[in-house]
Amino acid sequence: MAKYSVNAAAVAKARRLIESRQYVLNSDWGQVQPSAAEQNAFLEKHSWDEYALWHLGLTEGAPDHTKARYAFVYGDFRRLHRSGLIACVYRASEWRHKEVELAAHDLLQYLDSVSG
Repeated sequence: MAKYSVNAAAVAKARRLIESRQYVLNSDWGQVQPSAAEQNAFLEKHSWDEYALWHLGLTEGAPDHTKARYAFVYGDFRRLHRSGLIACVYRASEWRHKEVELAAHDLLQYLDSVSG
């Protein structure tokens, strides 16, 4: 099973998105999460570093600047989605990636406190 570390820069970006109210509170994550084609389109116009900022987890051992390196996407490359954070908490919890789970949980709690 892959191991993940928390992407601190992505956590910081997510906090900034919350603080600037760049979030969606109600969405169907299965419908809005970035598809492979949307990820590729983003990468055509943005750097790998910008792509990484949308992922709460970094796959240990995977090379930088590959899709395999970045995991636990939480937004649609424009806004953070509450349902995306919930999916990160659930998936990280399911596979016992505790650090990522807690980072996503903390962001979810922060979003809920800010959004009322």
